[in-house]
Amino acid sequence: MSHRIRVTTEVKLPREAEVCELITSCAEQVLLQEDIDFDAFIDVTIVDGETIRQMNAEYRDKDVVTDVLSFPMYAFYNGEAQEPLEYDPEIHCVMLGDMVLNYDRACEQAADFGHSAERECGFLTVHSVLHLLGYDHERDEADRLLMRKKEEENLAALGLVRKE
Repeated sequence: MSHRIRVTTEVKLPREAEVCELITSCAEQVLLQEDIDFDAFIDVTIVDGETIRQMNAEYRDKDVVTDVLSFPMYAFYNGEAQEPLEYDPEIHCVMLGDMVLNYDRACEQAADFGHSAERECGFLTVHSVLHLLGYDHERDEADRLLMRKKEEENLAALGLVRKE
């Protein structure tokens, strides 16, 4: 099994290689934890606030800057595919979807919450990959609690726990 996470940046980042490595390891952790038993591909793009605002307006009718957007390729429900998945011979994987991360917003939120930018980027990556796999904190309370539990389990496995 070979999961592929492609991270591209449209903005200049401090310690870019480390940020890309963090995002990759967090996405791979979720795929491992969720027992994704096929070759999967996720495309991650790191953007600025204006770019993510435009995307949020276009795709979600919310004209505000946000932290992360998830664009799943397939319908999943809490980790279970709801439709046949297609192997893409060009990329030699099943394309799970796209993640768009606003690094500046992640850093702002980290400062607001009193933890590291690493922890916040890790959280947003885990959160987004779970969305690609059909977890949804907005569906109902039970699903919100399930997604929160999955987030915390993955972050703990990565050593990105909240400092109390």
